[in-house]
Amino acid sequence: MKLTTLLICSCLAWAGLGKPQFPEQEKDPDFWNSWAQRTLKNALTLQDLNKNIAKNLILFLGDGMGVPTVTAARILKGQLSGQNGEETQLEMDKFPYVALSKTYNTNAQVPDSAGTATAYLCGVKANEGTVGLSAAAVRSQCNTTQGNEVTSILKWAKDAGKSVGIVTTTRVNHATPSAAYAHSVDRDWYSDGEMPPEAVQAGCKDIARQLFENIPDIDVIMGGGRKYMFPKNVSDVEYPGDKKHSGTRKDGRNLVQEWTDRMKDKRGYYVWNKRDLLKLNPNNVDYLLGIFEPGDLPYDLERDQESDPSLTEMVEVAIKILRKNSNGFYLLVEGGRIDHGHHEGKAKQALHEAVEMDRAIGRAGLLTSIHDTLTVVTADHSHVFNFGGYTPRGNTIFGLAPMLSDVDKKPFTSILYGNGPGFKLVNGERENVSTVDYRQNNYQAQAAVPLSMETHGGDDVAIFSKGPMAHLLHGVQEQNYIPHVMAYAACIGQNKAHCRSSSSTAPALSSTSTAMATLITLSWLLC
Repeated sequence: MKLTTLLICSCLAWAGLGKPQFPEQEKDPDFWNSWAQRTLKNALTLQDLNKNIAKNLILFLGDGMGVPTVTAARILKGQLSGQNGEETQLEMDKFPYVALSKTYNTNAQVPDSAGTATAYLCGVKANEGTVGLSAAAVRSQCNTTQGNEVTSILKWAKDAGKSVGIVTTTRVNHATPSAAYAHSVDRDWYSDGEMPPEAVQAGCKDIARQLFENIPDIDVIMGGGRKYMFPKNVSDVEYPGDKKHSGTRKDGRNLVQEWTDRMKDKRGYYVWNKRDLLKLNPNNVDYLLGIFEPGDLPYDLERDQESDPSLTEMVEVAIKILRKNSNGFYLLVEGGRIDHGHHEGKAKQALHEAVEMDRAIGRAGLLTSIHDTLTVVTADHSHVFNFGGYTPRGNTIFGLAPMLSDVDKKPFTSILYGNGPGFKLVNGERENVSTVDYRQNNYQAQAAVPLSMETHGGDDVAIFSKGPMAHLLHGVQEQNYIPHVMAYAACIGQNKAHCRSSSSTAPALSSTSTAMATLITLSWLLC
């Protein structure tokens, strides 16, 4: 009976796909041998290491984008274009160097996004819940702030004369971006309205205020978080009738207006919707503040394509503004809502966010060159997200496993969470997923342990890199190693001795090497 059920389910799965089990060419050994040989030839070219000085630095941070998320996003990307999916390449897959990052915080085996951001932006590991501070700082204790501040690679780049930018799909004062400019013992102190009165009285500053005061000339800032920049109860420009989106500041300050006044003679522009963003001519913009939502930006699947910019669109505008600087730029890009989708148990939202970030990575590649731009893609931490169940080739990533459980005799989806809001009992038993629409955008995948919010995972995450000195990101590394490599490659921060010698002795690029670099770039984009 069990075997019959398994065969029926398998047949149904394949019938639903409406395509052969796998491409006919894959039956031929020559197909695999030729593919491997092409990969081998490409690998041999990488022995000639790119030791150029990196004029530009780009860090793509997929918040919560663990290795299972990368794999599932790859399959989804392929299936969105009509392929089986497993054989697809993400843009990050094309990067020549891959390492693993150990993500623990100084006081946490399974980390949070604040302590990890401090590691990969400031170069030091830190306690969970704190941003831009060493591990001597204690979460929520204001008096442990002073003297424990650490600076970020964004500041090192700005001090070196580069343009700098932050682009995120979350609030611009959320954990990931805030470590680039803020020093806060509590990642949740978005405005003074979220801070304890005693912390304000003791002189601690909220994160939104620090965004505009600590490094007052950040060239590009794009994301969400409007309500933290306006006085309490001031209506939001986009949602004037919705109180939950009104300003939260108790100090009465309008930080957006202050920024606008300061930048009015510096070719600075403030925009709050996609239409105004795309009307701008980047050649005429030196400073940009784009705050598109009161809180986080909507999930890409729910985005209003008329008024809400995609991550790819924001990245393109940012690079076109920043690259005008002859000294180059540093850009932090966060696909922040991958994490939110997982926390909510909404795998479909999370994976579509990851695919959108991969699109942005591809667009950045077209706008820059591997010859002078070091691009790094990584995650801050993983999640207790996985997919399995012996699914056949080409099985929709959001579909069922091809068998029933041999314990409770019910079907199950390939995607499952170790814990989270998807745990559900019906009459004391696991819910039968065939009775619900498990393919809808906000379906919460089943979880083993009931929690209102799914948790992070403690496993290592991948670091993909390409461009100057990308080979230094290799092996298994502590997370705080990342900004040190990026700074070394760009000759900013503390490692500069090698730059003086290389700049004086390095021969000019020949037309041949330039052409080769162009060909390699094209091969990565087209493969």
